Amino acid sequence: TIHECFSSPFEQQLWNNFFHCAIAFLTQDSLQLDNFSQSKRNKIIARYKDMRRETGFEIRSMWFKLGPNKIKFIPQLVGPILEMTLIPETELRKATIPIFFDMMVHEFNQPIPNSNHIQGNFHEFENEMITKLDTLIEGGRGDEQYMKLFTEIMEHLCDGNVVIRDQGLTFVNTIYDLLERLLVYRTIIQDEIREHRITCIVNLLDFYHEINRQEMYIRYLHKLCDLH
Repeated sequence: TIHECFSSPFEQQLWNNFFHCAIAFLTQDSLQLDNFSQSKRNKIIARYKDMRRETGFEIRSMWFKLGPNKIKFIPQLVGPILEMTLIPETELRKATIPIFFDMMVHEFNQPIPNSNHIQGNFHEFENEMITKLDTLIEGGRGDEQYMKLFTEIMEHLCDGNVVIRDQGLTFVNTIYDLLERLLVYRTIIQDEIREHRITCIVNLLDFYHEINRQEMYIRYLHKLCDLH
């Protein structure tokens, strides 16, 4: 199997190539069935199934086979996997969003070298998630259904893990608040009324200031300056 070929010995570059190629395959424009007419969509599914879903299931399976090697792909794979989960296909989203929880847990439990302690946080994952989410939502990915499904799945998983629960639920609430603001921003930024656009940018400025994300704060400060 692919897993056995990549694992004896562990070939990090091969695993990396697999994830990136598989995600590039399922995010390509020609596989986005929601862009086709209903009849064309039905014909494709009848002949080939939804290849995005099938590929996503394989990516999920391979991720969970990584074992202790997962840390080698955090946070590098956060962006590509986020892009995959933002595809508007409910079953694909349900199958792949839990990968984020696994990343959080794995980074949280990572042993600190020359110590008996674990890391006790998932800052690298969280920082990457916020940065990539901002870029992808502004670029047209994601919707309200994603915001609700992400929150529902992640809250359920965090609530079931005593060790990570508090930090996990705080993170999920942060992402929900960010998604809400980004989706509004994406809609309103096209508005002809300048004051509406300014209000949206100020909302994001306040948000990034509250969570101490200086680089994102500066990004939106530049956007605000451009409006003046």
